[in-house]
Amino acid sequence: MAAIVYGERIAAGAPLKLAAAAVLFDASGEKVLLTRRADNSQWCLPGGALEPGESAAEGCAREMLEETGLAVRVTRLIGVYSSPHQLLTYADGSRFHLVSLCFEVERLSGEPGLSDEVTEVGWFGPQALPGLALMDHHRERLRDAFERRAEAFVR
Repeated sequence: MAAIVYGERIAAGAPLKLAAAAVLFDASGEKVLLTRRADNSQWCLPGGALEPGESAAEGCAREMLEETGLAVRVTRLIGVYSSPHQLLTYADGSRFHLVSLCFEVERLSGEPGLSDEVTEVGWFGPQALPGLALMDHHRERLRDAFERRAEAFVR
């Protein structure tokens, strides 16, 4: 199970993990696709760790395809998230300083589906987020995504 632990410079000394998250807006541009994680039952943006030998855009598209069955193309960078006050932890005891790139994507093909990592998918607007069992560190990314600012956030 993945979780974020918070504390003053808590990520100091932890290895870096580079990840990408995908924001796919619906046709109206008012809702985004979220997935419910199989490991902790929380909602989040589709995404995950980048693999050696792939670009950030390739990793983002691969994660979206693996998790939802959607083929996508990265269209813009929403933000870079690298807070040293957050530590990504796993049940096996591993811990990482997470550096995540959040991208807006467009759908090329496919329909949202489930995978071994995803138990549910849904479209959510900003008004639905406060009451949603959402991974806490994704709230900031979603606020930034819904702002639809041209420049990337660096946080």
